[in-house]
Amino acid sequence: MKCSKCGREAVIYIRYNGQYLCREHFMEFVERRIKKEIRKQGLPKGKIGVALSGGKDSTLAAYMLNSILKEHRDRELIAITIDEGIKGYRDKTIKAAEKFCNEHDIEHHIFSFSEYIGYTMDEISRIRGEIADCTYCGVFRRYLLNKVSREMGIKALALGHNLDDVSQTILMNFMRNDIKRLARMAPHKHIQKGMIPRLLPLIEVPEKETTLYAYLKGFKIVEGSCPYSVRAMRKEYQKMLMEMEYHHPGTRHSILKSYRSIQECIENMFPPAELKPCRICGEPSSQPICMACVLKEKLKNNLSP
Repeated sequence: MKCSKCGREAVIYIRYNGQYLCREHFMEFVERRIKKEIRKQGLPKGKIGVALSGGKDSTLAAYMLNSILKEHRDRELIAITIDEGIKGYRDKTIKAAEKFCNEHDIEHHIFSFSEYIGYTMDEISRIRGEIADCTYCGVFRRYLLNKVSREMGIKALALGHNLDDVSQTILMNFMRNDIKRLARMAPHKHIQKGMIPRLLPLIEVPEKETTLYAYLKGFKIVEGSCPYSVRAMRKEYQKMLMEMEYHHPGTRHSILKSYRSIQECIENMFPPAELKPCRICGEPSSQPICMACVLKEKLKNNLSP
């Protein structure tokens, strides 16, 4: 098929808007939305962090931010990679992240679960008990990203969450009646003491398009997904949404648009919680003891004879 804009050979059909796009117009289509989101969400002066796993989404986010920040002398980009300790998976993506940062002259730092949490994710999975792998991983990863970002003086942290990720999260929170969590979703407008606000440059871009963009750009991307994600409840929502999108193109965009239309209302219903230092680690928490320390204690108890 031919590109709807120029008549050249198309590389993709965008079902939700009915356009065929060639390589050039497709890449412009992706970049324009990302740049628009970055302007909309705002970039504070100083250090901007990007959580770089080495996967296609975070690599695209890092690439776009680096392209934009090169023109700003009052801002600099720093890539942060969290090594959860997943053999055969994370070690490969870390190499991809290192290669990308070296090629694009981006400052890059790697922090590990084993050093900061005391366990690798592989060890956690063996002793986790009744709590899901993804619960431990998600809590510890967010904890570590915020801690090291604050210590490095980073003003905002960009994540590689795409439209699929965000629409799944919105749907999950609605279906679990967790409106409070929905009100605190990134991108963050309110800055809480001790917490680094998150940015989502790819929030309007579907996963299929981030994958194609990465392929066309020649990014070295590691295929496959986290071995522990097969047990995640998110997989059910992912399957549900993909089926809805197939039969009703634009479903994911509609979910995001609906959320944005009520975002201010639910944020007023559930204002940011008052944070105080965790009694154990000193990190900001809405409870006397933060969830990371609670989970670390559970792991210790699970190891006890």
